[in-house]
Amino acid sequence: MKKHNKQTAAVNWPITILLILGCITIFFPLYMALIIAFKQPMEMTNDIAGALAFPAQWSFANFSEAMRVTDFWNSLGNSLLLTVSTVVIAIVLHGLAGYAIGRSMIKSKTYNVIYLYIVSGMFVPFAILMMPLVKQTAQMGMANRLGVILLYVVFYMPLNMMLYKGYLTNIPIALEEAARVDGASTWRTYWSIVFPIMKPMHATVAVLTAMSTWNDVMTPLVIMSGTGKNTLPLAQLNFQTQFGTNYNLAFASYLLALIPILLFYIICQKQILNGVVNGAVK
Repeated sequence: MKKHNKQTAAVNWPITILLILGCITIFFPLYMALIIAFKQPMEMTNDIAGALAFPAQWSFANFSEAMRVTDFWNSLGNSLLLTVSTVVIAIVLHGLAGYAIGRSMIKSKTYNVIYLYIVSGMFVPFAILMMPLVKQTAQMGMANRLGVILLYVVFYMPLNMMLYKGYLTNIPIALEEAARVDGASTWRTYWSIVFPIMKPMHATVAVLTAMSTWNDVMTPLVIMSGTGKNTLPLAQLNFQTQFGTNYNLAFASYLLALIPILLFYIICQKQILNGVVNGAVK
């Protein structure tokens, strides 16, 4: 009989405590949003025990009323249009820009300057650009959903291009050289070889861009003001008045708006994890 030495792994308590605190920090607001969305206004109390208690009766009345107040399906359609259009255009254009500049930086230092110039756009606050953009879009007849989509594509270009350029360092140039030997053009090489390989980064860019676009309030507010085309975040401003906020309807609406982007993240999660792993190991 062989004796096996059982080794008990020591628990790293500092890390464990931090993970527990992190989970509480994430799930506690979600718990509060959930129970408030199902509560009636008369159940809202100032004491902690009452605030944390479950609703006396679980009802979807707040959700149906929130959908009516926000004109949910029209607002959802506008949000989906802005988000999907921005994500598709961002993946196509920003991927091309990241590939063109990333590969050209190897041959010429001029592209390093161009790259730094584009990436520096991340440090320009939207508040500085807001008033000029409002005036320019109005003068160009683009104070509508098309104008908002184009602005999103420009706003997210620095970060997305930086992500694509960084991911390209994991793709061997030998693959592209072999394609050129076989007679493939640069355009064909990108779409047939490089673009499919960057699938994990496409998912990462899609999620980051979609979350930023889906939750944005300021850009549609200042650009599409007066058009009657509300996104979900804009429609949810109806719950906030100078006399107070209807938290029950507001949280019900927030949960409804959370579902589409959460499903999108779950679908792309596997590719995002692959992108992180591939980006960490060369």
